[in-house]
Amino acid sequence: MTPRPEYKGANYRPAGKLEGKVAIVTGGDSGIGRSVAYLFAREGADVAIVHLEAEQPDAREVRDGIRELGRRALLIQGDVRDPDFCERAVAQTIKTFGQLNILVNNAAYQNRKESIDEITNEDWDRTFRTNIYGYFYMARASVKHLTPGDAIVNCGSITGLEGNKELLDYSSTKGAIHAFTKSLAQNLVERGVRVNCVSPGPVWTPLNVVDKPADEAGKHGQKTPMGRPAQPDEIAPAFVFFASEGDSSYITGEVLTLLGGETRAA
Repeated sequence: MTPRPEYKGANYRPAGKLEGKVAIVTGGDSGIGRSVAYLFAREGADVAIVHLEAEQPDAREVRDGIRELGRRALLIQGDVRDPDFCERAVAQTIKTFGQLNILVNNAAYQNRKESIDEITNEDWDRTFRTNIYGYFYMARASVKHLTPGDAIVNCGSITGLEGNKELLDYSSTKGAIHAFTKSLAQNLVERGVRVNCVSPGPVWTPLNVVDKPADEAGKHGQKTPMGRPAQPDEIAPAFVFFASEGDSSYITGEVLTLLGGETRAA
């Protein structure tokens, strides 16, 4: 992408909020997930990055950046649509780091279609299996290792609150993620594990513009009051907030919208 998404947080000031913690970030190779993984490392966490085989070069770049910060990074290649892989990813994280404290469900698939008639059964299935089945599989595999004070942070979307006529399947999964967040928060509250969701508007990431013509991609986010899309490192601090017990120990089941000045969403 030109310009490249900003993920390192040039204006971000870490405060050791995640010292001694271990996090898994799915889809941590690019976009919001990349920035989350990097800022987690800046806050003192070791990070396991779950990524697809095709994204290996990007994932290696993130790994190297985390190691330059003096933190440990683990790359785990596979597809969150596979429940057995999700179990192995968590087990590999535990084997490597000895613990797991934070799960960030971020991996997503999106394919813009103008009409419902264009969405095939395979399209619908792939989107749901990536965007919500994968969240469930990773959460189920992780919770047995999480202890009081630990956290799950899901990535939702404004499309899950307001819909999007060209992202029928994607928007539906994001609405499911919001409900999943609230339900899982209730399910885990007695264990002391918090579950929250960050729900952004337009963000300058490959996922959001890869299926748009160049002229349309250049207009991405211009309809927000701020007149531009967010950079990934403007979204990632919200994930730090929800991951940090010091910041959000009394918060669970919330869906936080980050919309560049838009106020319509609940």
